[in-house]
Amino acid sequence: MADKTPTPHIGAKFGEIADKVIMAGDPLRAKLMAERFLENPVQYNNVRGMLGFTGTYKGKRVSVQGHGMGIPSIGIYSYELYNFYGVKSIIRTGSAGAYDPELKLGDIVLGMGSCTDSNYGAQYGLPGTFCPIADFDLLRRAAEKADSMGIDYKVGNLLASDVFYGDSADGWKAWQKMGVLAVEMEATALYMNAARSGNKALCICTISDSLVHGTACTAEERQNSFTNMMEIAFSVI
Repeated sequence: MADKTPTPHIGAKFGEIADKVIMAGDPLRAKLMAERFLENPVQYNNVRGMLGFTGTYKGKRVSVQGHGMGIPSIGIYSYELYNFYGVKSIIRTGSAGAYDPELKLGDIVLGMGSCTDSNYGAQYGLPGTFCPIADFDLLRRAAEKADSMGIDYKVGNLLASDVFYGDSADGWKAWQKMGVLAVEMEATALYMNAARSGNKALCICTISDSLVHGTACTAEERQNSFTNMMEIAFSVI
């Protein structure tokens, strides 16, 4: 693996990234997490502005890496981390739009599974439909941490969508009727890359808007708050 680094998208040398990585779509959120949670963070990446840092959290060596928006982007970054940098566990922290009417702004969703409208899985040539799921140990410990913090959360299916501005205003309701809790844009690729490489993954989302209630957080709130999911991620990675 060392002879394949740096990669086209990550400027680190082999060994500069920990085997445990917390990811965020927004590189500025990755920077915020590194500054808030890591001791002695060292920046290892600024390629395409996709910031990455390595430091320690309560004695554990942990890296924080931005992954951009959408399945193609996280597909690239998580693939390189798993296959070229020896990463064993990735937790994505991100925002999601609620489909479940019980979810409020700021609530947490732990993505046990990831539905998708993407064709990302076609590359594997499977004779059926693959169900991308989280690592159970990470999921279990994340739920236990959320319980200990006394915060509101749900565990279930996410939708990883290729579409942010959909042509059908009510298309999301088809997923809602199947019990999908919320929509984001990355978990499927992360879970598939983890499965294919024999590693672990979990997606933890904070509800930033609700398609049911028509409410939404500001861009600044998305970038600088959502600290509950960050604390959960650092506690279980």
